[in-house]
Amino acid sequence: MFITLDGLTDFEGSAEVAVVLGNTVLPDGQLSERLQKRVEKGLELYQNDRVKKIIVSGGIGEEKQDEAESMKKYLLEKGVPVEAIITDNQGETTWQTARNYAILQKKYHFQSVIVVSQYFHISRSKMIFCRSGALQVHGVHADYWSWRDFYSIFREFFGFYRYLFL
Repeated sequence: MFITLDGLTDFEGSAEVAVVLGNTVLPDGQLSERLQKRVEKGLELYQNDRVKKIIVSGGIGEEKQDEAESMKKYLLEKGVPVEAIITDNQGETTWQTARNYAILQKKYHFQSVIVVSQYFHISRSKMIFCRSGALQVHGVHADYWSWRDFYSIFREFFGFYRYLFL
């Protein structure tokens, strides 16, 4: 219950940067609907001056597509300047993305971050980012729902508590 409520309670303020967590890119290079909604949420944060930069983070999925580069391309097509986008194509997992963010946080002197993902993934993501050294961590969920979310909520429940006690 907490995981769902926390994930649906979006941060209303601003931060220096948003981190959009990766997901499936289709074999033709198009973003899956789930990933497109995440990127659109990051774009919305940028367009509303709630963040100054967007980090797109992901790996190379089963489809052999670079998630981060595909997200960057989408943002560029939507008018985001290249200097406002930071690409992390080593973000195979949330842990790896958080570790990579910790390095970028030092390099760019970021003090605050908004993590963008699905609502059921926000609580665990914020916890992982905090444990990796992020200073101020907030979450905003993408506007996307599917039947698969029931499974994902179940999985996140156990994943959250697993990471909580590590």
